[in-house]
Amino acid sequence: MKGITGWGYRPYRPAHRQQEARAPFVVRIAPEEHHIDLEWIDNGAPEAEHQLYWREKDGEGPYRSQVLMGTQARIEGLDCDADYAFYVERTDGSARSALRLARTGAVPAAPDGTRGSIVNYLHPEDEVYAFSGRALCSPSFVKLDNGALLASMDVFAGKAPQNLVLIFRSDDGGRTWRYVTDLFPCYWATLFTHKGRLYIQACSTEYGDILIGESTDEGTTWSKPVRLFVGSSSHLEAGWQRTPMPILSHAGRLWVSVDYGAWALGGHSIGALSIDENDDLLVSENWTCTELVAYDPDWPGAPQGRTSGLLEGSMVLNRQGQLLNILRIGLVGCTPSHGVAVALEADAAQPERALQFHRFIDLPSGSNSKTHIVYDAVSDLYIAVGNVCVDPKTPGQRNVLALQYSKDVYNWKVATLLLDYRHENPQDVGFQYIYFLMDGDDLLYLSRTSLNGARNFHDANYSVMHRVKDFRKLLV
Repeated sequence: MKGITGWGYRPYRPAHRQQEARAPFVVRIAPEEHHIDLEWIDNGAPEAEHQLYWREKDGEGPYRSQVLMGTQARIEGLDCDADYAFYVERTDGSARSALRLARTGAVPAAPDGTRGSIVNYLHPEDEVYAFSGRALCSPSFVKLDNGALLASMDVFAGKAPQNLVLIFRSDDGGRTWRYVTDLFPCYWATLFTHKGRLYIQACSTEYGDILIGESTDEGTTWSKPVRLFVGSSSHLEAGWQRTPMPILSHAGRLWVSVDYGAWALGGHSIGALSIDENDDLLVSENWTCTELVAYDPDWPGAPQGRTSGLLEGSMVLNRQGQLLNILRIGLVGCTPSHGVAVALEADAAQPERALQFHRFIDLPSGSNSKTHIVYDAVSDLYIAVGNVCVDPKTPGQRNVLALQYSKDVYNWKVATLLLDYRHENPQDVGFQYIYFLMDGDDLLYLSRTSLNGARNFHDANYSVMHRVKDFRKLLV
């Protein structure tokens, strides 16, 4: 075993299980109503012949099999809403993949019937990534100069190590996806480009160090990560949190929101990372973080009751030129219980100065889950995507997703409901932590999706991309 030379692995396996990296390995799963698509690699014998074996997950009969060509396959003729187990084996029997699981079911669809495309899937009982977690979370999304799309997600479980990110690629606008690589240790990652170069900024784990790395080959391989700020790497102690959020360029600097704290210690404080846009992003001393500020219940206009505090802000510039961090606020059990966000103001001239309270904002998706907000120069409007409450009895519901817009970042309207599954139990179904980008006249968004037998609404089993065609026509 040799020392590391980069950040990426195809695939990553713990040191005591390295033989699994040299055997067939299923790297992508995408189940639909009556079939399961899958992709695999075999680093130990890439030219070998392979066979695919499958049966119902709890079936007692023999596995069915088919000879494989290439590195992709489809298992067809399956029952809907059923669990299946499968594995890939070399025809000579010298090695086989771990047993993988998938549940068939309908792909999430918008009210008009437009279906999303599955980037990846992870069954809640599938153990292959258990060293990190058992759910697909924290979607991030970037479009490269050549039009290719890269999507990332981490592998989550509460109080688990949480240290793996998976990256996938589409060359046809998101209709189909292929596996690219794993990053380890990596969590809460944001893919972005700057001056034609591809970067990813992340944490090493929950409340871990803030890291950044670069890829010069469109995400296939990555530099060793540079540690920018040191965390605790324990869910019991305060450290860094930075779910994928938009990175804003303003006043010659790049800006992104960041959180610091721990739920075990009562919540989180808020800051903003920044760097001169002409500096080397891979040099840690070039980065700056504001002093941290916590939620204050005495701020003017604060909701009544005990909140869970602030998290996960979008950096935006208002019409007056003020640099704002618009954050969600946990209001379940408060009055009001939803529909409010908090704006803090950063000082672009003093990037280490603590964010200052600006005001509360009525934003339909502003509470209880992440909202992604960006300014759209084409429409001259601010665009937001996040979860809205349609039943006051369930203010934390994440089964209804809305496209929203504002002329001034203070007054918001719902343009349309992108996904409306209010008929499903909000404890079981969620479309959340959206990351979106504009693709010409269309809006593309990546969802952390819990559906068709997820462990619960929070622990997602899918990462799904959706395309909203001519989205600006909805902003009326």
